Amino acid sequence: MIREAAILVVDDEPAIRRLVGRALARRDYAVAEAVDAAGALAAIERARPELVLLDLGLPDRDGLELIPLLRARGMSVLVLTARYESAEKVSALDLGADDYVTKPFDTEELLARVRTCLRHRHAALGEHDRFTAGDVTIDLDARIVRRAGEEVRLTPREYDLLAELTRHAGRVLTHAHLLRTIWGPAHVDDVEYLRVTIRALRLKLERDPAQPALLRNEPGVGYRLMADG
Repeated sequence: MIREAAILVVDDEPAIRRLVGRALARRDYAVAEAVDAAGALAAIERARPELVLLDLGLPDRDGLELIPLLRARGMSVLVLTARYESAEKVSALDLGADDYVTKPFDTEELLARVRTCLRHRHAALGEHDRFTAGDVTIDLDARIVRRAGEEVRLTPREYDLLAELTRHAGRVLTHAHLLRTIWGPAHVDDVEYLRVTIRALRLKLERDPAQPALLRNEPGVGYRLMADG
């Protein structure tokens, strides 16, 4: 049998490792485990995982400290956290985590996030030139956005924001990242600029702007453009 990507699960709770490990194994992922930061650093040398599912509350070290180390070794990071504070999630994303899932979690949601992380990792740079979700098509190469086959007219700022979300489809991008990238470093605290532009995009792209399915808010953290699972 050909195995899928190798994934390292780092969590000090045996029940979580067992639950996640079984769910991944059923999808034919090669699974390695570690219970703490030291074990994780040793395991990556043996298992060479493409993705690390990382608990932040490790017994020997804060999981946030591991994220830059894992990214420096070329691994994607999906954070598993029982911490509900938005600041912790923002910190994880700003340090390089690809996404996060809050405990307790649904295993199907976790697997969908895993697929998104791996798809993003494997995609060649040019493969994000075209994105389709429902009746919305975004062609980054031609700079054309269509809904139900009709071209949607966007302002330059609206397009730049949508393009940035499209390049990272399925991943949550923090308010600070989007403001820094689209408006510039002087505007990282001007969250209202971002809200206004997201609202305008929803009016133009969503079937029901009041219940957005494409441009999703992660409260206190940022936004994500939803990708197919």
